[in-house]
Amino acid sequence: MRKKFNIHSLQPWLKQIKLVGIQVILPLTIFQGIRTLFFPTTFDVLLLGILIFLACAFHLDWI
Repeated sequence: MRKKFNIHSLQPWLKQIKLVGIQVILPLTIFQGIRTLFFPTTFDVLLLGILIFLACAFHLDWI
């Protein structure tokens, strides 16, 4: 059987990476949203979608 994933069993450096990611993702998403408003390219729209998904995932504790 597969062992259930537990956030508390992560190594300390992985926890640190997650905490840094949580702090960095929101400003990057806001910056990318503003950039997409002024220079909308396909890459910018896709990147904004990925960043919004990651921000929601961190906020809802999916990751």
